Amino acid sequence: MTTFSLQAVPRDGATAWLDLARRAEEIGFDTLLTADHPGSCPDPYPVLAAAAAVTSRIRLGVYVSNAGVREPLPLASAVATLDLLSGGRARFGIGAGHTPAEWAAIGRTRPGVAGRVRRCVEVADAVRSLLDGEEVTVSTPSLTMTGARLDDPRPVQARIPMTFGGGNSELLRWAGRNADVVGLSGLGKTLADGHRHTVRWTLDEIDAQVALTDGAELEALVQFAAVTDDPSSVLGADAAEIGTTVDALRETPFVLVGTEDEIVAAIDRNRRRWTIDRYVIRAPALESFAPIVARL
Repeated sequence: MTTFSLQAVPRDGATAWLDLARRAEEIGFDTLLTADHPGSCPDPYPVLAAAAAVTSRIRLGVYVSNAGVREPLPLASAVATLDLLSGGRARFGIGAGHTPAEWAAIGRTRPGVAGRVRRCVEVADAVRSLLDGEEVTVSTPSLTMTGARLDDPRPVQARIPMTFGGGNSELLRWAGRNADVVGLSGLGKTLADGHRHTVRWTLDEIDAQVALTDGAELEALVQFAAVTDDPSSVLGADAAEIGTTVDALRETPFVLVGTEDEIVAAIDRNRRRWTIDRYVIRAPALESFAPIVARL
């Protein structure tokens, strides 16, 4: 069985967001995910708690929190509170972060790659321990905590599933051993605007990323999703900008564009080559993907 999650951000008020949550559950999406970019989008945890109040089955999570600007105890408390309010449907998503402005906004300087990797591992481990009911004491250049505990609220789930999202090689190895799900985006170096990225979408590059995860459960963040009989109209300009072809883009797990049958065949191909059987689809594709979710 293929698992589909929906990533969305509330932009049109409470009614539209709650309707979206209900509709995602009705269609059969496994998880409703929202972003975590302080200052650039709504705070994810009130948003997800609101969705929890109008749904009963769909899981709820952040895709993903920036470990560089989030502190473990408040983050663990937010995840546990969501789990409590949703009756045990929370997921915990973490990544190393990439946008320099998010560090600058809280008076920090974005570390280099090695520093972001260390901080991500330390924060993720601390949150995991707090959610598991352990006391945490840490003293490193990246993180200091003394006798931290999460006594209240306690999560409903015995173990809240953790998703790591990112592409750094060291973190992919770590996530393969420690995360419940490893989210692949195929994104590479952050560009000068602090938001866009290069991509690592050749088949060999994807093979190498998957090999690092050592058999972990894999999820692809779909960057282009559309049901159409004219893929070139959707992908042509982006393929040219990336310097590849439409057909080459459609060979990657980060692109699900084509007819329903073609998308189903691509998902089967991705499963056989990479064991990818989880996908995150963004909100504009919600309705067009409903028949595919039903089929798979």
